[in-house]
Amino acid sequence: MLPNMGVTVSMLASGSRGNCVFVASTRTRILVDAGVSCREIFKRLRSLGEDPHSLSAVLITHEHSDHIYGLATLAKKLRIPVFITASTHAAWSRALRNENGERPKIEKLEKFESGHRFQIGDIEVKPFTIPHDAIDPVGFTFRAEGVKVSLATDLGYLPVNVRDHLRGSDVLIMESNHDVEMLRSGPYPWQVKQRVASNVGHLSNAKLADFFNGDYDNSAAFVVLAHLSEQNNHPEIARREAERALAQRGGLFNNRVMVAVQSEVLPPIQL
Repeated sequence: MLPNMGVTVSMLASGSRGNCVFVASTRTRILVDAGVSCREIFKRLRSLGEDPHSLSAVLITHEHSDHIYGLATLAKKLRIPVFITASTHAAWSRALRNENGERPKIEKLEKFESGHRFQIGDIEVKPFTIPHDAIDPVGFTFRAEGVKVSLATDLGYLPVNVRDHLRGSDVLIMESNHDVEMLRSGPYPWQVKQRVASNVGHLSNAKLADFFNGDYDNSAAFVVLAHLSEQNNHPEIARREAERALAQRGGLFNNRVMVAVQSEVLPPIQL
């Protein structure tokens, strides 16, 4: 098991085929999103030495399948609180209606609103609105034991309110979804390319680099590049652009840049 002290962050899965993040303090263990199967989530938690039944709660960012695919089974098996906005829950339950029109039930449903803090164990959670083509998408900040972790993926650009929430982060998990040229020349249909590149689509390497060059406060000890497209990006391209931008700000040696991928658990960050 991971050392029972401080704050731990690990990306269990990250990409277009499923997303799941593990955030833990000394006393509390949280999953953010359940975009891969319950079986795979259990397997990846156990690879960290974590018992899935020790989880305190699941938080959901939005209703797209790569963030919510395994939720129904996970909630049924673990019977732990699931924190989700009312609109996102309604969209998810409509999509999963069975042939009789019955909607899935979550035994311990906890609804939250963007902008309103809440507490899970000793972790303070602050959800904030992000620009994405979902019903009510959010990012999160987590505070525990003097550490701030921020998560902002699935957003087409970085408005002022999002930048403000990211300030003072010790761990910053940011979308670096696509390389603009790879997307432009890649296999996606034109309509999909337009959607990905739009202000309610996904953040490119270049847009993230602009943030690092401009309004980023250079506070994070660890920067995690997340939600990389397997078709329209490459880990080394994303890393190179981020590191170049951080170096121009004089921040490269203050930040460790890590890249989360789809098929492997990111080694835990411990603070």
